[in-house]
Amino acid sequence: MSEHLIDRFAKDYEPGTVLFREGDPGDFMYVIQSGSVEIRREIGELERVLAVLPAGEFFGEMALINARPRSATAVVREPSRLLVIEPRTFEAMLRGRVEIAVRLIRTLASRLERANQQIELLLLPNANHRVVQCLRRMADEQIAAAGAAGAADSAVFLPVDANDLAARVALPPYEVAEILGRLGQARLVMTAEEAGVTGAAGTETKGFVIPEVGRLLEFLEFLELRERYGSF
Repeated sequence: MSEHLIDRFAKDYEPGTVLFREGDPGDFMYVIQSGSVEIRREIGELERVLAVLPAGEFFGEMALINARPRSATAVVREPSRLLVIEPRTFEAMLRGRVEIAVRLIRTLASRLERANQQIELLLLPNANHRVVQCLRRMADEQIAAAGAAGAADSAVFLPVDANDLAARVALPPYEVAEILGRLGQARLVMTAEEAGVTGAAGTETKGFVIPEVGRLLEFLEFLELRERYGSF
């Protein structure tokens, strides 16, 4: 896309801006140029964060494709610049650029796989198992993004806090904090502060570090065996 078209479609948004709500009509799709956006959905009586989309991702296209109301809520997480594309332009892009259509198909297939994984996660009855499984999957995503798949002996930084994690696993924040505390005592998980992870100019960074993903996997296997066979 040319700079002229980017300038034509680009808009800047402040944190907390609600781009659309679950049930709204689908009038635009969005491409994240910079910043990030949370995708949320009502589950029971609570609104859960399903995903945090970074720069380079797009969203909101399904409402344009199937002409149905929005299936989730989108909220700007940090100062962001988005390309706002209306249905006619979106259709022209798909018809005129094969690579865009192929990327869309691949992205939708990946999202379906992640949705299935999230459903499996939320069906786990044991809170400890649910949190550890979520940490493991997030670590796998970070390793894959870094191009180091299979590096189970390496440390991995997860840029989320206890509240973010609680939203992902549909558990109360206090319960997730207790589980993280126990994992910390076992040295399976460390806070960013404990691990010495800092942001720009030494600013505090939220998140957790998994010192050895392999040890976390071993603990997950232990939980699965205990759940399957019970305690002796």
